[in-house]
Amino acid sequence: MEHAFDDIASALKASQASQGSRWSAFAAKVAANFTIGLAIGLGIALGRALAG
Repeated sequence: MEHAFDDIASALKASQASQGSRWSAFAAKVAANFTIGLAIGLGIALGRALAG
């Protein structure tokens, strides 16, 4: 049973990301959210322009 906890502890230690990869993941998420928001905004603006 003790070996199972050792395996879990080593897996958790191995999955820690570096600070640089955290910032790049954050920047990618912000860029994706901005792009989606821009696409939605343009779609609404286009729909309102076509509707009159």
